[in-house]
Amino acid sequence: MVKKPLKTTGNREIINFFQEMLTIRRFEEKAGQLYGMGHIGGFCHLYIGQEAIVVGLESIAIEGDQRVTSYRDHGHMIACGMSPKRIMAELTGRGSGYSKGKGGSMHMFSREKNFFGGHGIVAAQVPIAAGLAFSNKYRENNNIAFGYFGDGAANQGQIYETFNMASLWVLPIVFVIENNQYAMGTSLERASSSPALYTRGQAFNIPGEAVDGMNVLAVKEAGERAEKHCRSGKGPYILEMNTYRYRGHSMSDPAKYRTRDEVNKIKAERDPIDNLRSYLISNNISTDSELKDIDKQIKDAISDAADFAISSDIPDDNELWTDIYS
Repeated sequence: MVKKPLKTTGNREIINFFQEMLTIRRFEEKAGQLYGMGHIGGFCHLYIGQEAIVVGLESIAIEGDQRVTSYRDHGHMIACGMSPKRIMAELTGRGSGYSKGKGGSMHMFSREKNFFGGHGIVAAQVPIAAGLAFSNKYRENNNIAFGYFGDGAANQGQIYETFNMASLWVLPIVFVIENNQYAMGTSLERASSSPALYTRGQAFNIPGEAVDGMNVLAVKEAGERAEKHCRSGKGPYILEMNTYRYRGHSMSDPAKYRTRDEVNKIKAERDPIDNLRSYLISNNISTDSELKDIDKQIKDAISDAADFAISSDIPDDNELWTDIYS
């Protein structure tokens, strides 16, 4: 359950957290529908269940901070302020999308919002995050880079090469492990000899902590500690966000490696949005009616985003020859 709010978190911000998390969920639900209708092709990985992580961490980011993540990236885009219309347009391969319809679900970017992908190769984004952090240190701009990766990626060798460089060069980077318990179809227990993933930085003198990634207030609180550490020039920090994805690894995954009871238990007891809704109502911060109005407004906005995407033009054939090296 959601704990008492932090001293730095006011009631208005908590309501904003609810709205942002719900926007991500409604967007992902709509994306799943469009995929089933054939409007989205290729791979599509949904973020349903993990919304508290990006919403909590984006609340402590400042102008100029960068973020880079894996292929499960729609939530990160929305949380950092990218347009749901243009994200949905990219998912449906339209010219008005962030990558002009050529990147699809896994490869979107926004220089304006300092969102550097969306990467389809497992763990490939982590060295890129270190490069972004290196640029911040070189420029002495007080910015930090947020490098997101999953529990499956945590077993890749380039993670540890990056840990070593980040520690050696005292880079301002927060490594965010989104531990949703399953790397594709393999549970953490079967894949990792050390289930406490945040401790893997100890060999490189990188501090870290485990966080309830289903509690947006706990995420913000941990993010503030990590941010203070990085901005004060002490180097990298690891946040292991213990979370859970409700859907399969991708839209093509029936998720038969876990029971329906397991998923339903998490939904009933730990859902980040339902628990925050209960907190808002029980503490007289908002009413059930007000929160239902917020939900309706979000559903209407996401429906508009889907209509915008489907009605947008496909890219011109000449776009095949732009933004490439030859």
